[in-house]
Amino acid sequence: MPMVKKSISVTDQQDSWIKAQIETGRYGNESEIIRELIRERQTREQETPEEIEAIRAALIAAEESIKRDGYSRKSVDEIWEEAKAKYRTQHG
Repeated sequence: MPMVKKSISVTDQQDSWIKAQIETGRYGNESEIIRELIRERQTREQETPEEIEAIRAALIAAEESIKRDGYSRKSVDEIWEEAKAKYRTQHG
């Protein structure tokens, strides 16, 4: 995909954060960080109010379940497999 060169200004704090992200090795340069931030924002803007409400409702239900039943004794793998099975059931 063709790239367009842009010039941006950031605060000293933001610059330090960007440099720290590169130092972790996750990113090769500043442009990669900015592109990922833009992609994340674009994804977030595509979420519908209904999807956001469904996530909130699921979080509230989970909190109430913990208060009522305590924490699950299932492994992360068991929980993940149940979630995938539930998704397949709901979405074919």
